[in-house]
Amino acid sequence: MPTIGLILAGGRGSRLGHRDKAMVDLAGRPLITHAIGRLGPQVDVLAINANGDPGRFDFTALPVIPDLQEPAVGPLGGVLAGLNWVRQHHPDAAWLVTTACDTPFIPEDMVKRLLEQGDRADVIRAASCGGIHHLVAAWRMDLAEPLHHAIRDGISKVALFAERFRVATVRFNEEPDPFLNINTPDDLAAAEARLTGRP
Repeated sequence: MPTIGLILAGGRGSRLGHRDKAMVDLAGRPLITHAIGRLGPQVDVLAINANGDPGRFDFTALPVIPDLQEPAVGPLGGVLAGLNWVRQHHPDAAWLVTTACDTPFIPEDMVKRLLEQGDRADVIRAASCGGIHHLVAAWRMDLAEPLHHAIRDGISKVALFAERFRVATVRFNEEPDPFLNINTPDDLAAAEARLTGRP
């Protein structure tokens, strides 16, 4: 059964000058291309979740899935859109693996390590020295219907929804933190230094 990857690219970049976070330059390339390069080789099919003009992602040659017409619920809306898209286009898939476009250093074996817990969990999330990363996670496909109802009932926090089900947490002890999340200019500078080797 194929594993589908989804890059959540809905960040507004409020602390990065309100720029489209997916397009923020990191070492000469849009931030999202770093996430594609990390997650893409680990899954059978890769897609992007983003609203607005999908044409801005034409250079990736990936499907772009907008949020459904749900209330503004943040990233859970992207997860739901991804689950429904996979059910429609890849009904034989068992798992949807998500990461955010601003997490450019996810481990190259992350999906394998997450899915090793698949027999005992419905949601498998990553953790590191930076804490639990609720959106760097594998979601069992049969969560689509419960998630739809949860959003309708006003649930918007990822952890609050996930913890209704069997949850496994996989700890990644690598250093530096493979789940560095780029939210500020300082985060961006740290990522640039990490990629280029410059202080």
